[in-house]
Amino acid sequence: KGEQIGEVIMETEAKPKEAEPLVEDAEATSHTDAGDTTTQDSSISNGDDADDDDKEMVDLKIIWNKNKYDLKIPVDSTGAKLKESIHSLTGLPPAMQKVMYKGLLPEDKTLREIKITNGAKIMVVGSTINDVLAVNTPKEVIQQEVKAEENKKEPLCRQKQHRKVLDKGKPDDIMPAIKGTKERLPTVPLSGMFNKSGGKVRLTFKLEQDQLWIGTKERTEKVPMGSIKNVVSEPIEDHEDYHMMAFQLGPTEASQYWVYWVPAQFVDAIKDTVLGKWQYF
Repeated sequence: KGEQIGEVIMETEAKPKEAEPLVEDAEATSHTDAGDTTTQDSSISNGDDADDDDKEMVDLKIIWNKNKYDLKIPVDSTGAKLKESIHSLTGLPPAMQKVMYKGLLPEDKTLREIKITNGAKIMVVGSTINDVLAVNTPKEVIQQEVKAEENKKEPLCRQKQHRKVLDKGKPDDIMPAIKGTKERLPTVPLSGMFNKSGGKVRLTFKLEQDQLWIGTKERTEKVPMGSIKNVVSEPIEDHEDYHMMAFQLGPTEASQYWVYWVPAQFVDAIKDTVLGKWQYF
């Protein structure tokens, strides 16, 4: 028996080290299951397999984002090395990890120094960049839905900003409107309508130039149709044969150019023409 013990000590002392950890190791293996040497070969190793064969390993349970991962790593690895292994398991970059074991795990100390033992549970907190984006996006969607709900509760034509124009009444020289029909754009400009300031406005669709000309008494704006982000419309209450319509000239709704008393029969043709859906009649 004495000879056998001597052989074991000689094998483990291939690299000269202080004797104390070897004694601790022997005690640790006696307190854990005796078949530990066989389970090392059968379990999956993470990291430098060739270099880890001669190193003392420790089995850890990594818990992140409600998921559990098994990790086998040399006990003399630093906290920084553990973070790299967690990255390969979870895809979570080390810089975005908070690793917890009886408090925040130090990066510069080894697992042996921190006294991490077999079967220890390591808690990881952190979000990947994709997770952060995925969380932020729904908030924007929710805000849009809330805004849409608010708009549904109060029709546009009842909102104060639009009432001051609509309360002036229908313009005398407005073009005739037909409710419930769809017609192609007329060859002449749509005229007699009001803009947001209550001034007269006309719309000319220059299809050959792919432009919408918005004309007032003062000037004519030649707007490329491709630059118009959206077109919205709503029937005017008690005058459903006419619509109020907005052309979004910039990235936000603040850039909407409002036109009032658009004949209903031209609404679909205007939207389709401006937004790039050609009409075939």
